[in-house]
Amino acid sequence: MKVILLQDVKGAGKKGELVSVSDGYARNFLLPRKLAREADAQAMNELKNAEQSRQHKIEVDTAQAKENKAKLEGRTLVMTAKAGQGGRLFGSVTNKEVAAAVQREFGITVDKRKVVLEGDIKAFGTYSCEIKLYTGISAQVKIMVKEQEQ
Repeated sequence: MKVILLQDVKGAGKKGELVSVSDGYARNFLLPRKLAREADAQAMNELKNAEQSRQHKIEVDTAQAKENKAKLEGRTLVMTAKAGQGGRLFGSVTNKEVAAAVQREFGITVDKRKVVLEGDIKAFGTYSCEIKLYTGISAQVKIMVKEQEQ
């Protein structure tokens, strides 16, 4: 019997897959526990529409990420920070601050976990940074840390 899985089932498949299982397994285990539904015409049509919707969302997200990469690639973010003697910062410039600066300057919302710094930024100067926008799409940005004016 062909069924569409509504949840991940160990040994059978992942959620949303069309799988062929024995009639007894389907009728006695999968269907009563709402782990699957029978693959009739309506269910197959819904599965096809859901797959097309998922594919369209991936295409839209990829296009948006490429557009954001074009805006960000090679740009320099200027950030200010307080420092003590010798140019050492009080604390450091964090991923969260870089993400906020990208939002402020370019209007692009970036998750702080997607900002990859080469190391801790604890002194003035220019640093390289990678911002992951989507799977396989990332932009290289320079971060210039300057002294905050009193």
